[in-house]
Formats: sequence, C-alpha cells, structure tokens
Amino acid sequence: MGSFISEKILKEKYFLVTRIIIMLLFCMYGIIEIEKETGVSVWILLLISIYISMICFKEFTQGKKVLIFIVVAALAFAGLLFLGGLSFIFLGAYLYYEILLCFKVNRYWYYLIYLTVLIERFFLVQIFDEPPVVYIIQIIVLTFMLVFYMQHEFVVTDYEKQMMQDTIAQQGLKRDMRIQESTAREQMKKNLLMSENRILEERSALSQTLHDKLGHNINGSIYQLEASKVIMDKDPEKARGMIQAVIDQLRTGMDEIRAILRKERPEKKQMALLQLYELCEDCNNKGVEAEFESEGDLSRITDSMWEVILDNAFEAVTNSMKYSKCNHIDIGIVVMNKMVRCTITDDGIGCDKIEDGMGISGMRKRIRESGGTIDFESKNESGTVKGFKVNMLLPFVV
Repeated sequence: MGSFISEKILKEKYFLVTRIIIMLLFCMYGIIEIEKETGVSVWILLLISIYISMICFKEFTQGKKVLIFIVVAALAFAGLLFLGGLSFIFLGAYLYYEILLCFKVNRYWYYLIYLTVLIERFFLVQIFDEPPVVYIIQIIVLTFMLVFYMQHEFVVTDYEKQMMQDTIAQQGLKRDMRIQESTAREQMKKNLLMSENRILEERSALSQTLHDKLGHNINGSIYQLEASKVIMDKDPEKARGMIQAVIDQLRTGMDEIRAILRKERPEKKQMALLQLYELCEDCNNKGVEAEFESEGDLSRITDSMWEVILDNAFEAVTNSMKYSKCNHIDIGIVVMNKMVRCTITDDGIGCDKIEDGMGISGMRKRIRESGGTIDFESKNESGTVKGFKVNMLLPFVV
C-alpha cells in the first residue's frame, strides 16, 4: 500500500522532484569545481543552504511571499558567484527558469537565458581557453533545461488543461445522459398511466352505455315474462304474444350489445402499447433498465402484427431476464414505408452459438406465418461484442 502511494505521489509531483534533483546536481557541480580551485568555505555551504531553502519554500507559497523567497535566493546566488566564481553559473539559469514558472511568461523568455548563457560561455572559452568538451557539456545541460521546462509549461500543462476540459465535458455528458434516462423513464411512466386511465375511462363509458341502453330493456322483459306466467293459464294466446314480444326485445338487445362492443372496445394499438410499457416497468422493478421507443405512424400496424410483436417481445425479454445477466434492455418499433421493424436488444453476456429452443422456434413460427423475417445476433467471432439482439421485419399486406 505504501509503495502504491509513493508511486502515485511521484507521478503527480514528478516535475517538482526532477527540478529539485537538477538543483542539487548543479550545487554539487559548483562545489566540485570550487573544491578543485580554492576549496569550499563555510560561507559557500551556508549560501547553498539558503539558496536551496528559498527554492523549496517557494513551492509552498503564493502571492507576494513568492517574491520574498525569490529575492533571497537571488542574493544567495549573487553571493555564490562572488565567492565561488562561475562554477555556480547554472544555478542562475535554474533560478531564472523558476522565476519564469512563477509569472507564466511567454515562451520567448525561456530562449533568452539559454542564448545569454551560451554566448557568455562561448566568450569565456575563448578568453580562458577552456577545453571544447566543457563547452559542449554545458550546451547539452542548458539544452536539457530548456526542453525540460518548456515541455512542462507549454506541452504537459496544455495537455493537462485539455484533459481537465475533456473530463468536465465527459462529466457533463454523463449528467445529461442520466437526465435523459430519468426523463425517458418518467415519460414511460406517464405514458403507462395515461394508457391505463384511458382504458379505465373506456371501461366506465362502456358500463354506462350498457346500463343506459340495456337496463330498461332487460327490466321490461323480466316484467313481461312475469306477467305472461300469471296469465298463461287464463289467456294462453296473450301469454304467447307477450313471450314473443320479449324474445324480439331480447334479440334487439343482443344486436345492440354487439354494436356497442364493436364501437366501444379499446383499440389493439392502445392495448399493445400499454402491455409494452407494463413489460418495461416490470423489468425496471426487477432491477433491469428497460426502455421502449417508437418511430413512425403506429396506427398503420394491424392487429395481427401487434399480436406477433407482443408475443415475440415478451418471449425475448423473458429470455434476457432469465439467461443474459443484462443491465439494460431496449425495445424499439420503427414503422417504415412497406414494413415494420421491431428490435429487442440487451447488453448481457450473449452466447457463442444460437440454438433454436422452444422459445426461438415459436418466434420464428409466428413471424413465418405473418410473412415476415426474423434474425438473431450475439457475440462476434472475436467475442468483443456482447449482448443479444432480436430483429423482426413484418411487411404490410397490400
């Protein structure tokens, strides 16, 4: 656990750690160079300690306090130049880059110290006749510093900003998706409630119509039958006439019942949509998200097509709930020009080979009898695509 935390901190603070290492190396380089010439005094060690402390403190301060530590570090560097000469020149370049980091300046300022030190070292080589190898090493070191600081400030930082923006955008998309899912679920519940209310209203209207149309007819028939029973022995002819009148009245009532039922019964479309919404709601109650979407004019779908769609949809959803271990099921109906497409898709484990059991065979039979086609999709050959999909096409009868 400790090593994991250390690795995480190192990845997040790699730039700071690397800069501290570079600063310490430059200090060591200056100490080694001055040791060769005059030896290292206590004052040089003290100034190096002050310089390192000010650079470290700078990382933990913000605002005006940063200027204080920079000024103290600059004074310590000036003291090192005075006591140790040009052996500590790289600490000046380091301090310059650190100042640029604090003020977020243009990239051309990074080139300035690089070119300045190169020119200064070139003239020193000419004057003091230093070996070319030393000059080349110094150029490599300065080039490394330039690339290192500019890479972080103008490449890595921009990349981190872009990643942050992408993360924010991704979170926004996820939030929008959750809102859309919640809205779709609420809309589905609303549609389900509206369909149920409409069916209840139609049932109430049907009951009222039957009562108004047939109540008096049936009551009158009962009274006439009671009367005919009383007079049957005294006046058989009149009793037969009354019974015949009752028969005619009841026959008329039956015709009215048929007419009312044909007129008042709910449409197959409404009943089918209600059943699909209830199917999705049942899945949601069992922990599997289910959504129903439609496109096109659903009124064009015939009653026989609705029966096939409903039976196969219930069979497919039942199989998904039993075997697929899915988290989401989509039911879609699209009414096209010459046919209707219905798809049921889940995101479960799928299967390597589709075998026709009783359920799939029944689905094929229903589609075949309606003149349509059906196919099933699951994992591809590489196994990267999961889930199971049922795709049905039902043609309109011309």
